[in-house]
Amino acid sequence: MLTIGDFSRLSRVTPRMLRHYDALGLLRPQAVGDNGYRYYRQEQLSDLMKIQWLKGYGFSLGEIGPLMALDSGQLLPRLRQRRRELYLELSRQQGIIHQIEADILRMEGTTFMETQYHVVLIQDPEQKVFSIRETIGVDQYHDFFNRLYQEAEARGLTQAGPIQMLYHDEEFNHERSDVEAQMVVAQDGPDVKIKPACTCAAVHHRGSYDNLHRAYDALCVWLGEHTEYRMCGPAMDRYFGDPDNTPADQLETGVLFPVEKV
Repeated sequence: MLTIGDFSRLSRVTPRMLRHYDALGLLRPQAVGDNGYRYYRQEQLSDLMKIQWLKGYGFSLGEIGPLMALDSGQLLPRLRQRRRELYLELSRQQGIIHQIEADILRMEGTTFMETQYHVVLIQDPEQKVFSIRETIGVDQYHDFFNRLYQEAEARGLTQAGPIQMLYHDEEFNHERSDVEAQMVVAQDGPDVKIKPACTCAAVHHRGSYDNLHRAYDALCVWLGEHTEYRMCGPAMDRYFGDPDNTPADQLETGVLFPVEKV
């Protein structure tokens, strides 16, 4: 049997953390003496190393408990899932670093055209659109657009322009958004309406939808610098091309803020 001090010295895990693992039920000492001292079996070093191994991969202590009971075959899918999550996080962090580098260059007076957005005022023309509107989460957007296509086809409508998304919520909510998907069409019919012409502050975004927030950032900066304008309608994403058949870095999106002069 090893005292908690010996167990700590061998594993290089502090006694405080060992007591925390005990409290969470992750690693119970083999015995607790009348004096309150904890004693561990030497074999428990393997369990402790597994906890530290999983913790090093970013699993929370709450997640590690159930994982401890899994054999290698059962644990493998969870490791693969964690690897995917880490790749996504790495991609997000790289995007943040890229944006910071661009901002540093801009502040130093160096042109960095790749990541800069040129905000323009445009007269968005009147459009005949077929639309569907629902309150859904961001992860449902793809299916939402597929349904737009299916319902337009069922009505015999012919696409005559871009697909676009309007955001009607007064505040942002990633889980539940009041959104309207629109297709510019050639015919009249049920659920076809006229979207009126309007003045918009607009930017062009090229690349993954994951980075679309940068276009929104550019428009927010523009609004902050042009207080003679105010938003007068829902923000809109206008999609050019088929995202299912276009590489992410080649996607083209227009982001438009309807504005009016104060």
